[in-house]
Amino acid sequence: MRGEVLHAPGAVTGHESSMPLQNRVLPTGEIIAHPARGMFMGNRGILHDDSKTLMKRRWQHTHWVTCRTEFKDRKRAPMSPGNYTELFFLDEAVSLAAGHRPCAECRRSAYMRFRTRFDMANGTSTLPALDQMLHRDRVTRRREQIRFEALLETLPDGTMVLYRHHPHLVLRNSLLRYTPEGYTEQIARPDGMVTVLTPRSTVATLALGYIPELHGSSERFADTSQ
Repeated sequence: MRGEVLHAPGAVTGHESSMPLQNRVLPTGEIIAHPARGMFMGNRGILHDDSKTLMKRRWQHTHWVTCRTEFKDRKRAPMSPGNYTELFFLDEAVSLAAGHRPCAECRRSAYMRFRTRFDMANGTSTLPALDQMLHRDRVTRRREQIRFEALLETLPDGTMVLYRHHPHLVLRNSLLRYTPEGYTEQIARPDGMVTVLTPRSTVATLALGYIPELHGSSERFADTSQ
């Protein structure tokens, strides 16, 4: 897809250090400094200065993508001067909650699956229209995450919600408690209203069968969340 090469990743060097950079994205939209590595990398443009400090802005463009951390032997040093800010997510469910979608170059098959279901669910037909709708659904002009209320029993797997004031992943009949290191606790999915962190248009995409790649810590709950 034209323009997508600008967001292509490379293997990230120097991501682990004694002083972690502020580049870890939470399901609630905040970007924090945390030493744990994530499964995926994201791009919203240049958000840092030459001292590798995050500036006030949280995006430069509306096509927020989720990339692989290794691709075609390309090498990247996080927050290099003049290059886009490498953001990191525990897994794809977190990146979707933060408002990202799959990269059309390094995650082509995931992008095609997401794009097909997004268009069907939301009535879009072009990538610019998809990105514009996602941007409308994910963040305000004041850089605040857009959230909405929904019945928990109606939400598809892969949705991130606030439950008891903490982010949780909806997975089958359970909620899994999120931490930057992984999912740590399972509870039976209750009934009732919750605050949804994943953008409304992405939730509709998940409802049509898009399956995000989840962190390995979710697998230990697989047998008990049927």
